[in-house]
Amino acid sequence: MKRSDLQLYFIMGTANAKIKKPLAILEEALQAGITMFQFREKGTDALTDEHYEHFARQCQKRCHHYNVPFIVNDDIELALKLKADGIHIGQDDCPISLVREKIGEEIILGVSVHTADELQIAIENGADYVGIGPIFATTSKNDAKAPSGTEFLQQARRHYPELPIVAIGGINCQNAETVLKAGADGVAVISAICESHNIHQTVETFKSY
Repeated sequence: MKRSDLQLYFIMGTANAKIKKPLAILEEALQAGITMFQFREKGTDALTDEHYEHFARQCQKRCHHYNVPFIVNDDIELALKLKADGIHIGQDDCPISLVREKIGEEIILGVSVHTADELQIAIENGADYVGIGPIFATTSKNDAKAPSGTEFLQQARRHYPELPIVAIGGINCQNAETVLKAGADGVAVISAICESHNIHQTVETFKSY
């Protein structure tokens, strides 16, 4: 993967789609120019079984059409079954070394990190990129940690100038520039796109920084 793939990293599941149907949101976001997509089907009303896999395949098909990397959140089995471009894991998921062993070297591995130790472990175990956050307060994740601001992001960039880093958590068109100036290669967003009434304009604004 290229660092530029992280420029505008869109994350979505059915629970995040409140204004339009999820596939309509994804299609618009892809047309508008998102650079990476993460399939994250979580929450009390999340799809399960064949509905879950079918929705994932529909998302993947659209991503491939626009040549945008399709990343699966947490689910190693699904990522391998679909031959996804990548998988993203958090600190409470399967150990990074084991995930890398299971998926091999060809699949992109992203890891959420919150501390210098977690960052070091992710790098040592072959993470292709790291997600740092939540930078600001977020309502998109029920289990989100307290917002950390940009301090850790700045430290990570200083210590690892070549590491692909995406920032997440409460990022919108008004504060994205601050995050990018702090050292992120890109921003990961959920509600900023899912709840936008003009996705093309939103994507254009994000990509203008």
